[in-house]
Amino acid sequence: MSSLSWLTSFTSRTKKSHERTTPIFFTNTLSGRKELFIPQRPGQALLYSCGPTVYGEQHLGNMRAMVFSDTIARVLLAGGYRVRRVINITDVGHLVGDGDEGDDKMAVGAKRERLSPEEIADRYTTIFLSDIQNLNLPTEEILFPHATDYIKEQIALAKTLEEKGFAYQLVDGLYFDTGKFPGYGKLGGVAESQQEAGARIAVVIGKHAPADFVLWRSAKPEDLQQWDSPWGRGNPGWHIECSAMSRALLGQEIDIHTGGEDHIAVHHNNEIAQSEAASGRTFVRYWMHNAFLNMAGEKISKSLGNVVCLSDVMKKGYHPLTVRYFFLQAHYRTPLSFSWDALAAASSALDRLWKLCVEIALESKRVSRPSEALDQFLVTIRDDLATPQALGILWETLKSEDYTEEQKWGLIEAADAHLGLSLISPPSRGSVDLRDVPSDVQELVARRSAARASHDFASADHLRAELEKAGYRVEDGPGGPVLSQTTH
Repeated sequence: MSSLSWLTSFTSRTKKSHERTTPIFFTNTLSGRKELFIPQRPGQALLYSCGPTVYGEQHLGNMRAMVFSDTIARVLLAGGYRVRRVINITDVGHLVGDGDEGDDKMAVGAKRERLSPEEIADRYTTIFLSDIQNLNLPTEEILFPHATDYIKEQIALAKTLEEKGFAYQLVDGLYFDTGKFPGYGKLGGVAESQQEAGARIAVVIGKHAPADFVLWRSAKPEDLQQWDSPWGRGNPGWHIECSAMSRALLGQEIDIHTGGEDHIAVHHNNEIAQSEAASGRTFVRYWMHNAFLNMAGEKISKSLGNVVCLSDVMKKGYHPLTVRYFFLQAHYRTPLSFSWDALAAASSALDRLWKLCVEIALESKRVSRPSEALDQFLVTIRDDLATPQALGILWETLKSEDYTEEQKWGLIEAADAHLGLSLISPPSRGSVDLRDVPSDVQELVARRSAARASHDFASADHLRAELEKAGYRVEDGPGGPVLSQTTH
């Protein structure tokens, strides 16, 4: 049974129980407070998540945002809501540096690989979709609109803003006038600083304020992507695509909008301004943002050159759901530090969890019963996605002698629906007995164990790589190293 069909089954079985009525709370970036989730339409939740700019492979920082939004969707689905989801694919308009000047990222990717922007977009969209499928996101139930497929809608929205007096035209494009929108900068509390900046440059001819942003950019001769518009040939600004596509697919008012915390100050404030100026209505009820994924104290990003992708993880022999488990060990609003050693620990923990779930499935005959632990788990995970605490309840319960196997299985069912870790049907890991592998492989395993024991993790990582070259993956279990054959 697929993860989605299982989740649907779990939800249908719990509609009449207390589980559906357990309240859900989210921290709203707009208010800065934890709030009870109340959708605008009873029983339905509209969820929009900022997706990738497909000019290259997405790194683990991007994947954290995807797992975060998927966890929201799972909590809502398990709570009985119908969830309509959109994750946009940016294939035009996003400039290097996220501002209004510089090269379009799609053009950068196209020149780097000597392909057209369309070919680059197709290549990296396919990789992105494969990555999130490996992380257990149900892509068949999510809409993935491409910005280039909604050019008409973006032009129409920009035209509306111009007609309402919220936009002005300069030689290089059409700009949104943030001074005409009194609430600009209200997300994340940046309004005061933006207003001060605007006051300092109000008399400058041309761009009215530093915060003003491009709705439509006039084409340059070298632009690889350009379209006709009321303002001449050009291409859309980055921000307007999300407003246009969310309006087209979800309506003018949506329940939840997610993204990384780096989107708050500019991208999401710009979305609010242009959407609410055009409609005169509240754009989003709940703004939710995940914290950065860091490496050596710096956020993981292409610009810093410290990226790790899911393909890198899988090449080292880790199951991709190890990454999902690693993310869930920290609260989404807490910065998380990545290291290969931390990932190895997460892999070991997930393997132990899967082993426990297999044992309990056999002993319970997959018959579930309610329990106090289940109640506690539901209250915890629905309290602003408290995934570290929810995992703690799961572990404590499964190892406890105070619960029956049927009660443990009931909790496993709920945890699988909310966390997406394939607990109901754990993947086969293909472990092998150390005594059955060649002597040179046994020696590498022994040397790696000695290096870890002496805290020489650099040598341990080197020896892990040597084992991978020999066709074996090594992980650290409670009884020592666990070896399995790889397919690469």
